[in-house]
Amino acid sequence: MASADFAVAFLAGLIPALFWLWFWLREDHKRPEPILLIVITFLAGMLVVPIALPLEKLAIDLYTGANVMFMWVVIEEVLKYAAALLIIFWNRAVDEPIDYIVYMIAVALGFASLENTLFLLNPLSLNEYTTTAITGSFRFLGSTLLHVLASATIGVFIAFAFYKSATQKFLYGTFGLFIAILLHALFNFFIMDASGGGILIIFLFVWMGIVILFLLFEKIKLLETSHLPLSRN
Repeated sequence: MASADFAVAFLAGLIPALFWLWFWLREDHKRPEPILLIVITFLAGMLVVPIALPLEKLAIDLYTGANVMFMWVVIEEVLKYAAALLIIFWNRAVDEPIDYIVYMIAVALGFASLENTLFLLNPLSLNEYTTTAITGSFRFLGSTLLHVLASATIGVFIAFAFYKSATQKFLYGTFGLFIAILLHALFNFFIMDASGGGILIIFLFVWMGIVILFLLFEKIKLLETSHLPLSRN
């Protein structure tokens, strides 16, 4: 029965993440990324979760109060970024600014899919199906998009440095990581004590961030167009 519960929880976490991945890949439909590399990046995001869990457990032993949650955010965002650095950012397939955002989103959604699985597994194993459905819905519209927004922020900063030196790219990426940690931490701190309308207000800010991300997508597409002759030497 436990294996069946995990399978259901896994699918419930995976399918919404795949929906969001399809949704965001449409933004790069003119020059789509290799499907295999997208899949590898998504799986890398999933593999970050079992690495993060023992580190987050260690944080509980070392820190107290709000510091624990902040360290969890740092661990998750740094590991997601590290996965992208190891697998994607050296790859020749990353040949236009928008690619950084696409692959960071793929990493984030891979992470979110397995994290959502773990959140759904407990109520599902207790046969609390209503709680499972509510948890899944909230994570689909809130936490999953928060992961997208945080990781995509890093991608946006590096995208703007696409035609700059490697040092500048590193500095832009580091600043983007700082902003991603800040966004993620603020979400977690406010969502802890929120209920009812408060949760919807927090989600509203996340959705506003997604709208801004859409606008940045378009701006970065224009950035690529303006540098097109230089980017295809």
